[in-house]
Amino acid sequence: MLVKTRFAPSPTGELHFGNIRTALYSWLYARKNNGVFLLRIEDTDLIRSKSIFSKKIIKTLKWLKLDWDEGPYFQSQRINHYKNIILEMLEKKIAYKCYCGNEKLNLIKKNKILKGEKPRYDGTCRNLNKDFNSLNKYVVRFKNPLYGKISFVDLVRGKITFNNNELDDLIIQRENGIPTYNFCVVIDDMESKITHIIRGEDHINNTPRQINILNSLGAKLPSYAHLSMIVDSHRKTLSKRNNSVNVLEYKKLGFFPESILNYIVRLGWSHKNKEIFNISEMIKLFNFNSITKSPSIFDKKKLLRLNKYYLNINSLKKNKRILISLFEKNNINFKKGPELKKIIKTFSPHCSTIFELFNSILFFFKNNKIKFDKKYVKTYLNKKSIYILKKLYIILINLKNWNSKDILKSIKNLSISLCIKLREIILPVRIALLGTIHSLSINKILFFMGKKKSLLKLKKFLKYIIKIFI
Repeated sequence: MLVKTRFAPSPTGELHFGNIRTALYSWLYARKNNGVFLLRIEDTDLIRSKSIFSKKIIKTLKWLKLDWDEGPYFQSQRINHYKNIILEMLEKKIAYKCYCGNEKLNLIKKNKILKGEKPRYDGTCRNLNKDFNSLNKYVVRFKNPLYGKISFVDLVRGKITFNNNELDDLIIQRENGIPTYNFCVVIDDMESKITHIIRGEDHINNTPRQINILNSLGAKLPSYAHLSMIVDSHRKTLSKRNNSVNVLEYKKLGFFPESILNYIVRLGWSHKNKEIFNISEMIKLFNFNSITKSPSIFDKKKLLRLNKYYLNINSLKKNKRILISLFEKNNINFKKGPELKKIIKTFSPHCSTIFELFNSILFFFKNNKIKFDKKYVKTYLNKKSIYILKKLYIILINLKNWNSKDILKSIKNLSISLCIKLREIILPVRIALLGTIHSLSINKILFFMGKKKSLLKLKKFLKYIIKIFI
């Protein structure tokens, strides 16, 4: 049997980590079994579906290198085909027209609830002998079996059973003539010969209805695997409307596709205590037996740690290429600053994303003036800071070997001679050079900034704080 999986998102919003996990698991299973991975865009919701989201779906998958063998197919291009199948089902009496309007349906629902029963359709139009006038509005419903049970073996959860008498007659075509999701997906999976359907647990209740439709059409049933939901830190299910879990946003923030996939694969699946997986390892080791039934919590801090790992195992050549493209995009001449290879080696171990690295080294290449806030300076510095900076300036101007080791040694010697803490020297220097109290080792900042530029900034800052404190 040729294994065939699919990823079938709706273009009604941005792809989040839950969507991509479904795509990844489906892709991995197809690749593991030398099978076929299909991409289908389920855009029959003509009001909410947008072409911009369809484009973003394709863009996201391409960025993550989750390539597909067939598609992308668009359901909106097959509307007439679905409608023809529904007509055949009406002729075979396995579907019927339902003329019950919303008012009547709401009344049926209300009465069912009052009786303590499930608020499902009661089958009023199921056995009508003839159609009403063509002007009457109707939906088309599938004739679900009234008796018996429907069972399937979920590859994650084991055997799941439903009673047919608890399932209502599913609407397969709306009043506007557009077939519904639960019908279109069945036809597409059947005709595409999908063998394994991997999706979220929120689809479990759809599965028995879809199986009954497949059985009525004499189709071979696929295998199903329903994944537990991914929730955020507040235990809320991930949503397309939540930008914090929008995958493309992470691309903009400087995350690598390798770290995204590595993080996602472990949101519900594991292999012993292993944390780092390359694509080849994922394909080789992936299986349904190791998928958990419990919800997975999305943790951005863990993703950052993983991305930091990939940032630092990347080749210098790759990181340099990305940084150069960022410099060019921002019209900054990187050739007028320190050597990129050296600065990458020094700063990347302290950064989690490529953009964080870029922003950490940006001031070495820009001649922008720092605008100091008088209140900010007074909060962290005092009159004594002037004396300390003057002493350091004289030491640095006379320093023969401008390297991070000798710079650090000079700062330490100054703290000893003045009987002050290192922080009392480092803090004013950070503010003078960067306009902030936070940065990497100040000796490395001074070294990469260069002697001339560092002394010039210190001199200007001294003039500024003398006006404040004297």
